[in-house]
Amino acid sequence: MSDYALALAAADLPPGQAAEVTVAGQVVAVFNVGGTFHALAGRCPHRGGPLGQGFVEGPRVSCPWHNWTFDVTTGANVASAELRVPRHQVKIEDGHVHVKLG
Repeated sequence: MSDYALALAAADLPPGQAAEVTVAGQVVAVFNVGGTFHALAGRCPHRGGPLGQGFVEGPRVSCPWHNWTFDVTTGANVASAELRVPRHQVKIEDGHVHVKLG
């Protein structure tokens, strides 16, 4: 898929928060880090935990199931950078967050 798809209204995700949304049939985790939005694949590679329901601290999210922690700006695991969560491009248009899958 090469087009951006609507994820959520930017006003619905305050700074320092995460949201789990479904975009074009895929679960996506969207994060607001100081007013800048980021998106990762919605499932932790460890056991499939919901990253969009994780604990956000600055640019990091910790999976709520087993505390695996990722940098939302890169998708890299903070303990082992070669372990990554797929990252999606994001744009804000007309007050809404749009995510590009694939």
